[in-house]
Amino acid sequence: MMAQYLRIKAEFPDTLVFYRMGDFYEVFYDDARKANALLDITLTVRGQSAGEPVVMAGVPVNALESYLSKLIKLGEAVAIAEQVGEVGATKGPVERKVVRVVTPGTVTDTELLADKQDSILLAVASTGARAKPTLGLAWLSLTQGQLGLAECSAEELPSWLARLSPAEVLVDRERQPAGVLVARLPITNRPSWQFDTALGLRKLCEQLGVASLQGLNAQELAAAQAAAAALLSYAEHTQGRALAHVKSLQVQRASELLDLPPATQRNLELTQTLRGETSPTLLSLLDSCRTGMGSRALRQWLLHPKRERSEAVARHDAIATFLSHGFEGLREALRQVSDVERIAARVALRQVRPRELAGLRATLLTLPALQSQVPPSGSALLQSLGDGLLASPHLAELLSRAIAEEPAVLVRDGGVIAPGFDAELDELRGISQNCDAYLLDLEARERARTGIGNLRVQYNKVHGFYIEVTTGQLDKVPMDFQRRQTLKNAERFITPELKSFEDKALSAQERALSREKALYELVIDELINELPALTRLGRALASLDALAALAERAATLGWARPEFVPQPCIDIQAGRHPVVEMRLRETGAGEFMANDCRLDARTRMQVITGPNMGGKSTFMRQVALICLLAAMGAYVPARSCRLGPMDAIHTRIGAADDLANAQSTFMLEMTEAAAILHGATEQSLVLMDEIGRGTSTFDGLALAGAIASHLHDKCRAFTLFATHYFELTEFPVRHTQAVNMHVSAAESGDDIVFLHEIQPGPASRSYGVQVARLAGMPGSLVRQARATLEALEAKAGEAETQIDLFAAPPEPPAAVTEATHPLLEALHDLDPDALSPREALEQLYKLKQMARA
Repeated sequence: MMAQYLRIKAEFPDTLVFYRMGDFYEVFYDDARKANALLDITLTVRGQSAGEPVVMAGVPVNALESYLSKLIKLGEAVAIAEQVGEVGATKGPVERKVVRVVTPGTVTDTELLADKQDSILLAVASTGARAKPTLGLAWLSLTQGQLGLAECSAEELPSWLARLSPAEVLVDRERQPAGVLVARLPITNRPSWQFDTALGLRKLCEQLGVASLQGLNAQELAAAQAAAAALLSYAEHTQGRALAHVKSLQVQRASELLDLPPATQRNLELTQTLRGETSPTLLSLLDSCRTGMGSRALRQWLLHPKRERSEAVARHDAIATFLSHGFEGLREALRQVSDVERIAARVALRQVRPRELAGLRATLLTLPALQSQVPPSGSALLQSLGDGLLASPHLAELLSRAIAEEPAVLVRDGGVIAPGFDAELDELRGISQNCDAYLLDLEARERARTGIGNLRVQYNKVHGFYIEVTTGQLDKVPMDFQRRQTLKNAERFITPELKSFEDKALSAQERALSREKALYELVIDELINELPALTRLGRALASLDALAALAERAATLGWARPEFVPQPCIDIQAGRHPVVEMRLRETGAGEFMANDCRLDARTRMQVITGPNMGGKSTFMRQVALICLLAAMGAYVPARSCRLGPMDAIHTRIGAADDLANAQSTFMLEMTEAAAILHGATEQSLVLMDEIGRGTSTFDGLALAGAIASHLHDKCRAFTLFATHYFELTEFPVRHTQAVNMHVSAAESGDDIVFLHEIQPGPASRSYGVQVARLAGMPGSLVRQARATLEALEAKAGEAETQIDLFAAPPEPPAAVTEATHPLLEALHDLDPDALSPREALEQLYKLKQMARA
């Protein structure tokens, strides 16, 4: 047995091997020690192998999913070695083989997956020069059957990783991209030969059923094809079969997507708060979907908005149609829908469970009612999605006939195939279930036939079925009774009829289970033939659910439809921060103060000043969130919104560090600012909040002024620039496309009231001391700080004129020569050693006079 285990383990050296032994999965040696540390399961020692004690640990078969869930969350992979041979069929141990490998990026079990988030497997190939490589990306969602390709530079990789959020990353063990290591994602090293462009091109064409990738705009993506080679090989290896449901390819290019760098996703709290929680975030606010499919689609739309606006406009049209025709009927019908996307994937991988098929059946039966709830007109997108709900009626009929009303959890438990679907199965079940009735009937017939009144038909595990006759009645035993056992006061017999029944009864349950498994496989074969239709159905249901959720949010929260225009502008009237507004409603803390924002070709920058807690950061974030919501195809929290072309949203907000990568707070601040300055264009939105606060006052002030000038003069991006440096309020005097704005506040004695209203002009002060008092600082400390502040302000008022922060740096002095300056010529002619004291004094006066001239 250990020899068999070691052969299997040699094929999966870097993977935990769960080796089936009866009712347990066992792990041995180093795997056992690792499992002990990760799962807190008990280590034992049994016998010896090669003279060494066998260290082992085990988990129950019926608790496998809970242990797998823990391991997957820890980034581990597990190979499941099942018993595939029959007991006693051959000498030695029962044959076992690995039937599947569960990894973070290839998991398909419903119990191991987050309902509202895809598990993405990503492969990264590095081609070209090591100093400046081209990175090929290929990613796969096994549960959606969706394959993606892209190429990027090393600098762009972090944005792609943040956008895709892969559960597992495959890399060439000899060329590991640094960006993957920094992201701290679960990494699986693969051999270099698997990252081959020619192999990838061939596998992609075979997978998609096409002769070339020309029509899919992927023929020239050599690096991405190399990544796809490793990706598809690994996915097929872990599933132990071809990926029949993966038939669609999505090619993404950075130039086609609205750029959302990792800092932007973090600072805007799109899917996680700054503390790493999933709520309250923009996604948690948007997601009122009725299905996991809809939630996953909504997440995809949020993180992959396109620069081109036709897709967003189509979603706006669909939301408008829902708002005019109603959406509650559809949302109520969607409550009855199962996760068709994941069920279709598990059908393709032959891993689908009986209750999932029962859920698919219920979904198929509700489709006519669901389709009737889709608005009949007004949106081409809704009409297309409604047509996608037309699944084959054959499938619903098949599942209704084949699958029991309430099937068992697993096929091996029996009770999965419905009565009446198969005559042979019904007969086998009848034998097993009606055994007692048959024996009573036989007993009555034999008593009547033989005249033996005390004849009994019985059963035990040792001798099977038998007819027992007491010694005094043996003379009445007919010729067809065959003696089976002699007792002290009785004899036991069997008849040909009872022997035939015994053969059937004793094997009926086993044969019934075997028949059920065969019939279940036939049902799966039928479903695999309909995979394209099931895939289309899943995507249509997901999109309808997401659109209906966005319509519900627009109606409930009072959001408006945005308008896209070709002119460069961000014109928001009465905009609100969606998450903050909802929190205020939930806590009863009052109404949110709406604010306008207008940026256009004449005004590209707002310099925003005002007190801490006044609302500067909230205002800036809400502008970015409104722009993002419009781009993804949602309505926006504003009275009205007009947006011009936009290619990116960049943010530099808050104080943080990355000590693990040797970056202090200020270094991280400057690194993020540098990335923005290199990446921002005229069509970008830039949020700069308190830049330069991580260093000394003069250093920070100088850097803030220079960064503002670069954004205004060179990048010319739409910029919201919040600062506490009042010196920067002079910026618009020298820069015609910048204006001063401030958040208003009012003082009442020693107290301050934040009005949260954005008004034109600079703020008069920061109110930092008042904010400290509100925070609960000791009174003596506040009084000392106020006195110090008054002294500093008085001293600043007496200082000389402020240095011009925005003047161009002085040119280096030109070289001074004799030809350009007569003073140098006169000095050159002097010989100090030949002069008397009086002559030297006369020459000195002469030189001084020349200098004055």
